[in-house]
Amino acid sequence: MINPSSVPVRQSSIRAHNLALLLNTVANSADPPSRAALATVTGLTRATVSALVDDLIAGGLLTELDPPPRTGAGRPAAGLALTAAGPAGLGCEINVDYLAACVVDLTGAVRQRFTEHADQRPAAAPDALAALGRLAARARLAAEAEGLVVAGMALAVPGLVSPTGLVRVAPNLGWQDVDAPTLLRGVPEIADLPVVVDNEANLAALGELRVAGAEATFLYVSGEIGIGAGLVIDGELYRGVRGWSGEIGHLTVYPDGRPCRCGSRGCLEQYAGQEALTADEPLASAALGIALSAAVNLLDVPMIVLGGAYALHFERLRAGIETELRRRVLTAGLAPVTLRAARLGTDAAVRGAADSVIRGVRDDPAGWLRRAG
Repeated sequence: MINPSSVPVRQSSIRAHNLALLLNTVANSADPPSRAALATVTGLTRATVSALVDDLIAGGLLTELDPPPRTGAGRPAAGLALTAAGPAGLGCEINVDYLAACVVDLTGAVRQRFTEHADQRPAAAPDALAALGRLAARARLAAEAEGLVVAGMALAVPGLVSPTGLVRVAPNLGWQDVDAPTLLRGVPEIADLPVVVDNEANLAALGELRVAGAEATFLYVSGEIGIGAGLVIDGELYRGVRGWSGEIGHLTVYPDGRPCRCGSRGCLEQYAGQEALTADEPLASAALGIALSAAVNLLDVPMIVLGGAYALHFERLRAGIETELRRRVLTAGLAPVTLRAARLGTDAAVRGAADSVIRGVRDDPAGWLRRAG
């Protein structure tokens, strides 16, 4: 076994670490910090900060703002901020009844958004992904017309995804072992982009994390035709050992109940999926409350965030869910669970997908600078 203390640290690794430290410090600052302020906060020398900031500005990651008007003795320092004209993330989503694509710039602002509503269940996986690729190409072209450079693409799918992007199973789409990255690279306009594929609820949870706060802990539950969940603990997404956590839609709420597409019976999805929600909202609300109570008893999360169709119907679902939470959660009298609608509504997954690309740039600006150079 190698002793970490015996492994030399390369100068390039130190530089990469410090670039990421400075970029994320700027991104997480309430007000635009000056170079001197960055040196104080990070502990780096002013000379090091100045040189690295120059690199980040030259690479289109930071911009230096005009200093505020002088109000006393001394020259006001110019603040630093993320640039809205640099790299951008392309987020895409394929769901049972729609395709979506959006482009988010480095500041988190949505610059382009496209949606096509159509039932994807009759389409074979290659055809559905080809249609999504064409939508992604439209979004990229529109973003580039604004002067943005798309750094990469992330795709949200309602199913189990391996670390390589292979969609092992997406029951509601009828997919099994679909190589989504390879199929997407068949669209010439996006063939050069790095592609990451993830579960839609995981990416939606990451999208919500941006607005919830960096240290948040919550369970995000996405209600579409299918139901998925993403667990965020202290600002980090929990994926499980194989990356397949969060399949709350196939938690049993009524044993020996309705048959499910997964092959089991009585799954939450059959009572609180989007189609079931339209047919019987009180039953959907009760089923959700039962499932969420089990999740809270197991995980001890302080907050549940309802997204997708649940965000749209939140006020009508809330009372029934909270009744079950009070009845079934062991600690309900000691620490009631906070229940709220997703702030990003139905856009959480596609926004989270785009944000994940931007987060990759922010965490590895040295890699982006090498690509851009």
